[in-house]
Amino acid sequence: MENKKNRVAITHGDTNGIGYELIFKTFAEPEILELCTPIIYGSPKIAAYHRKALDIQANFSIINDASEAVDGRVNLLTCYDDDIKVELGTPTEESGLAAIKALDRAMTDFRDGAYDVLVNCPVDNTNINVEGYKFHGISKYIETCLGDGEKSMSVYLNDTMRMVVATEGVSIKDVPESLSKDFIKEKATKLFKSICRDFNVSSPRVAILSLNPGQLSKEENEILIPAIDELAEAGIQTFGPYSSETFFGNGYYGDFDGVIAMYYDQGIPAFKAISTDGIVKFDAGLKIVSVTPDCGTEFDIAGKGVADEAAFRNSIYTAIDIFRNRANYDDPMHNPLQKLYHEKHDDGDKIRFSIPKKRENR
Repeated sequence: MENKKNRVAITHGDTNGIGYELIFKTFAEPEILELCTPIIYGSPKIAAYHRKALDIQANFSIINDASEAVDGRVNLLTCYDDDIKVELGTPTEESGLAAIKALDRAMTDFRDGAYDVLVNCPVDNTNINVEGYKFHGISKYIETCLGDGEKSMSVYLNDTMRMVVATEGVSIKDVPESLSKDFIKEKATKLFKSICRDFNVSSPRVAILSLNPGQLSKEENEILIPAIDELAEAGIQTFGPYSSETFFGNGYYGDFDGVIAMYYDQGIPAFKAISTDGIVKFDAGLKIVSVTPDCGTEFDIAGKGVADEAAFRNSIYTAIDIFRNRANYDDPMHNPLQKLYHEKHDDGDKIRFSIPKKRENR
């Protein structure tokens, strides 16, 4: 497996945004082609327009089917060949249509086993129209197309942390009533299993942030603490609840393999503040390995050549790592009686467990 180049499908995103700039800048480094074989789901005409507008050196080979992809090249699969007016920096109906056509073709090809992992350039949810379906973002769309009843869970990744927002997409006034013991247990269990399988951590430690600052209140005493206790009894190593201020201010995040914040503004701003490189969003819980750079379409800088491709490049690396980790994790499961396994714990684990186990104000 180490010598195999993974096939990485890349959807071009909103064609008036920074998608093609991210792609061109990333693959301007020839070393990345030694790691993977990219298949860009997009439009040769639109790609050529962006190349000219950016005045950037970018070579690609046009293909009509993923089976035609060649190693060592940037393969551009034609998903949208209509003439389109590119209006850099402005979301339009045409740019939304081009984005969804690339996603749809990628969904079809995944069912046919045409590639290993999927990396998505950013889209604008407001200008994507799908008949009979309300578009709520790439993650939910992929879940609808390929989930087979399974629910995805967004995991935000940086160089030091993995974070889940328990009530992502919920208005802050509705957060308390959205929480329940079973809901928290489900989120923590799914994150725990993902860290084991997708990130090759044998015994993950998951921190849970409190809903309320200061003294423990109703939600902590009746929902979070009982959930943490029951998860621990089931072998899911969870700790907390921690106030956001204490957790991030004291650097506790370095003692954990995953973090669950109760709502977006509680966790993600601090998460971004301590990130030193591009942030990646991974759709855990699905058969497909799907990741998206957490950078948005950035219409305000589209076509100016100043977009930072770090998050996109990290998305490719992350997707490949997850794909390989899953293969290594699943392989012995196919023949469980042929090998013996045991876990090794060093003294460092004991030290790291000692501080987090102390709940605040309890």
